[in-house]
Amino acid sequence: MRLITSVITAFYNLLWGDLLVLSLPGGGSLGVSLLVLLLIPAGLFFTVRTRFLPVRMFPEMLRVTAEKRPGSDAISGVQALIVSTATRVGMGNLIGVVAAISAGGAGAVFWMWVTALIGSSTAFIEATLAQLYKQKDPLYGGWRGGPAYYIQSYVEQKRGKKAGRRSVLAVLFAVSGLVCWCGISQVISNSVSSAFKNAFGLPPLWTTLVLVALCAVIVLRKNATVRVLDVMVPVMAACYFVITLILIGMNITALPGVLARIVQEAFGLRQAVAGGFGAVIMNGVKRGLFSNEAGSGSAPCAAAAGETSHPARTGLLQALGVFIDTIVICSCTAFIILLTPAEQVAGLAGMDLLQASMQYHLGRFGVVFIALILWLFSFSTFIGILFYARSNVAFLFGDNWPSQTLYKLAALAMLFVGGLAAYTFVWDLGDVGVGLMTVFNIIVILPMSRQAIGSLEEYERGLAGRAKPRGGGGA
Repeated sequence: MRLITSVITAFYNLLWGDLLVLSLPGGGSLGVSLLVLLLIPAGLFFTVRTRFLPVRMFPEMLRVTAEKRPGSDAISGVQALIVSTATRVGMGNLIGVVAAISAGGAGAVFWMWVTALIGSSTAFIEATLAQLYKQKDPLYGGWRGGPAYYIQSYVEQKRGKKAGRRSVLAVLFAVSGLVCWCGISQVISNSVSSAFKNAFGLPPLWTTLVLVALCAVIVLRKNATVRVLDVMVPVMAACYFVITLILIGMNITALPGVLARIVQEAFGLRQAVAGGFGAVIMNGVKRGLFSNEAGSGSAPCAAAAGETSHPARTGLLQALGVFIDTIVICSCTAFIILLTPAEQVAGLAGMDLLQASMQYHLGRFGVVFIALILWLFSFSTFIGILFYARSNVAFLFGDNWPSQTLYKLAALAMLFVGGLAAYTFVWDLGDVGVGLMTVFNIIVILPMSRQAIGSLEEYERGLAGRAKPRGGGGA
């Protein structure tokens, strides 16, 4: 066990630790991790190559949400967006944002927004590739796919591998994903049981048993996942958004000051002298990447399952998902905290900071609301990651129910264990899993991006053709 823990720690430090340290004026430093070195340049590259898609195509992102549901067993592109949003709109929107503000101050929020704009282009590329290389799903019906599948196709194209022989890189991605999602399961239940203990005084065992039982009823059934998330995700996101709007309305006179503080601290006007500018940027960037998942290869597992009239439409929907996650939901959490007087939250960090902020705004109801919303966010995250796992289990073990069921049981077991006790090495294992997924995914989507961009250009030609007057021709 000591050896395993050492190996996990070493990988964690390699992926998330400061691989590069830059000196800054004022005596500070900027530590940059391997994942940031991969994701930010890749996101900038994709943003330029798509001609600033997040801004230019935003109206079209909203328009494609009206695409009709297919008449087959497949899910629609919007349903695929809901599944991926279920995992994006999770603990990262609460715990991640709180951690960013705790460590980097209000300025970290600005860099989370910047990261979302960049990551939106990455989300488009990987989701479009997932659609281009999706396969029929003989077990669940509809379609399946994701990075393991397009990595396999890329390696076959480059090296002439025979179909059926698994690429090592694709296998490593699939294994990393399954490891990551099992690790996340433990974090989910531990966060929920802790929040319910603080809010209601409930023993962790009771909370965990109810959580595991409800999850089991859904994930062990063939196709209950999408139906449940179709209802849950819009409702929970809307409730959280509405509560935030109410709080902003109650503190509307303080909002300009909060926005000014975010911008001022984002550029180190307060932190530069103390050498804390690096912490502001990196905490915003890291938490933004953790929250929106762009580039990690998770969301494409859902994107591939959607049936749509054009691959680029799914890419646009997943790009919109990054906006929903970071620009909307993460900002909700940030405003709740930053609209709270500093003396009310002095010395607090983590969930204590968020709960104290909600108690200030809404009294006891605020504490209860955060516990309930965390439960919903966490519950939807677990359901969503089990949907992701389907295609990876099938890629590794073939199309059979025993392997699908065994993985679900393993994840449920981790969910149960995590609710009773926190095992740090398992949390780190989850972080290592998502880190490795990101590395393997980015390595491949960079050279494959030409296909996704070609799909975008084809889609835009179609839009231009439809916009022409009758008789004017078209693409």
